[in-house]
Amino acid sequence: MRRSLTKSEIVKRKGDIERIFSTGKRYAGRNLKLLVCQNSLAVSRIIVIPVRHYGTSVARNRIRRQIKEIWRTEKHAMIPGYDVAFLVYPGKSTDHASQRTQIVTLCRKAGLYAQS
Repeated sequence: MRRSLTKSEIVKRKGDIERIFSTGKRYAGRNLKLLVCQNSLAVSRIIVIPVRHYGTSVARNRIRRQIKEIWRTEKHAMIPGYDVAFLVYPGKSTDHASQRTQIVTLCRKAGLYAQS
């Protein structure tokens, strides 16, 4: 089993990111916002964006890796065909367990889970 996301599962193009921000539905959590937009692909794609003053580059990259790992382990239960953006804000709860529950809750609220 692959231990990372493939290139086709990550949003890279500026036009795609702008489309997510302009037409996507927004869902908010404590330190996290979720933007969801349908795409015409057979796979869901993700992008993680810490806000400008999140912290040092080490902290920003750590939270990116953490959220991508949670997404990788949970994507088997989600409906494919969506572009998902996570906006991460600074806060106290950056441990893995609280991030996982918050991401799962937001994805359920957005209707991304197949067994919602």
